[in-house]
Amino acid sequence: MRVDPSEISARKIYRLMTFAIAPRPIAWVGTVSQAGVTNLAPFSFFNGVCASPPTVIFSCSVRRDGSVKDTLRNLEQVPEFTISTVSFAQGEQMNQTSTELAYGDSEFDTYQIAAQPSERIAPPRVQQAKLAFECTLQQLIPVGEGPLSATLVLGRVVLVHIDDSVIDPQGDPMADRLDLIGRMGGDGYCRTREQFTLHRPK
Repeated sequence: MRVDPSEISARKIYRLMTFAIAPRPIAWVGTVSQAGVTNLAPFSFFNGVCASPPTVIFSCSVRRDGSVKDTLRNLEQVPEFTISTVSFAQGEQMNQTSTELAYGDSEFDTYQIAAQPSERIAPPRVQQAKLAFECTLQQLIPVGEGPLSATLVLGRVVLVHIDDSVIDPQGDPMADRLDLIGRMGGDGYCRTREQFTLHRPK
């Protein structure tokens, strides 16, 4: 089978990509509007970029009706955001926050998700998250136009919060205790508890 993206709809290539690029980590992104209303939304096109300076990236797509997501609207007003990790126990709450609420309605309030104030930026993080980043916006990079195009959001990590219960004696977060979930294609998810080791060649 061969697929030429120019010959199929954006929706079909999006579906193909989400099945092919998996598992994908989930950024549970907290932002705040200029009026002070918080927003919380999950993004699975997310990853780290580099460590010096510590930088993360996620992709905020344009909705199928062509409208801009609340996260991007907020970032243009208050250029800061948090990323909370999502454990298996938080999967249902995270999924609820993917619902498209009216702009100005807070997912923290609507779904009764406890918010923890940040120390260096305005948007809060998810209080129950085992690990969270406080980030300042570095750059917005538009990619494409119209529905299912996106804006890449580059952020600099200015503070990391880690629950002491997930840290090993070397100071590293333990994957089994974080118990993160990842996004697969369609409605599929996976957990990070099953692992194996491959040592790098010297």
